[in-house]
Amino acid sequence: MASHDGDRVVALSLQLSRAHQELRRRIGRIRAGIGQRRPDGDTLRTHCLAFCTALTAHHQGEDEGMFAHLLREHPQLAGTIAKLAEDHEMIAAILNRVRELADHAAESAGPPGEGLEAVGRELDGLTAIMESHFAYEERTISKALDSAAPDSSWPDQVFRFG
Repeated sequence: MASHDGDRVVALSLQLSRAHQELRRRIGRIRAGIGQRRPDGDTLRTHCLAFCTALTAHHQGEDEGMFAHLLREHPQLAGTIAKLAEDHEMIAAILNRVRELADHAAESAGPPGEGLEAVGRELDGLTAIMESHFAYEERTISKALDSAAPDSSWPDQVFRFG
């Protein structure tokens, strides 16, 4: 029978999967709203900012906490973790572009559909990259995450966002 600490650690891979699912849901909701052309520029900017903040905090928590912890426990994951951190940098650049496009859509005097379409295209690309990244991350580090010693310094930042 697994120990209490072991149960908590095993749950970390499930928590990671759930956090990714929540981020998928949030970007899907934004994308659906754009597809229906419902949000005005300010609403779009607010939703995009909240999503960008949540995804950025999640990745920072991984980079600064979870990955460092995993590297101490499983140094053989260095190449995998370097690839994941590189993905985070690419995603951060796309998030900056989403923010810029959402700001432009909110401030534009032109027809709202034009700005929304640009944000939508960027979100489509981000969604595809996120999906690939999340699947790779879950596939490559879940076993190590489940076997790592408990560490409570980083899970809240990685798994919970407002």
